[in-house]
Amino acid sequence: MKLIVGLGNPGKEYENTRHNVGFMVLDHYVCDDSWQKKFDGLYQVVNYQDEKVLFLKPSTYMNNSGISVRQASKYYDIEPSDILIIQDDMDIAFGKYKLKKNSSSGGHNGIKSIIAALNTDSFARLKIGISHDKNRDTIHYVLGKFSKEEMNYLNETYKQYNEIIESFIYKGIDITMNKFNS
Repeated sequence: MKLIVGLGNPGKEYENTRHNVGFMVLDHYVCDDSWQKKFDGLYQVVNYQDEKVLFLKPSTYMNNSGISVRQASKYYDIEPSDILIIQDDMDIAFGKYKLKKNSSSGGHNGIKSIIAALNTDSFARLKIGISHDKNRDTIHYVLGKFSKEEMNYLNETYKQYNEIIESFIYKGIDITMNKFNS
């Protein structure tokens, strides 16, 4: 079984913000509203051929995402190597992404929480670039909404993220990294 986690903050006020790009990618991939409440989050279990996949959007707010991830992974006995976290990353240019595994939090509080909760960094990450406006306060920037142009561009990139998710589900992180990282 695989666990795909989109990071973000719950609530209308956080919709379409840079920090919620993980939620946005999952919402686009799953494409329905049959989310159920459990694990301090919203989840769906989907069968893909011979693989069960748990999709999770923690509702613990970003800084406590690990609580939700730990509950779900423990309940289904999912190994860290079968977890993919979809997160925003200010150190990557907008429109770019990077797949990683076994790496530090890079200062991302959601990832720090997950590393602490799982007691390991041995999980995969799809880091989606949101850039960093050095003229704006970091918190206001990541909690700021995407511009119309940025949203249009994101809508064009969802297909690529869907392919990455499917590759992770069927082929694992190593093959996925080799195929999609450039």
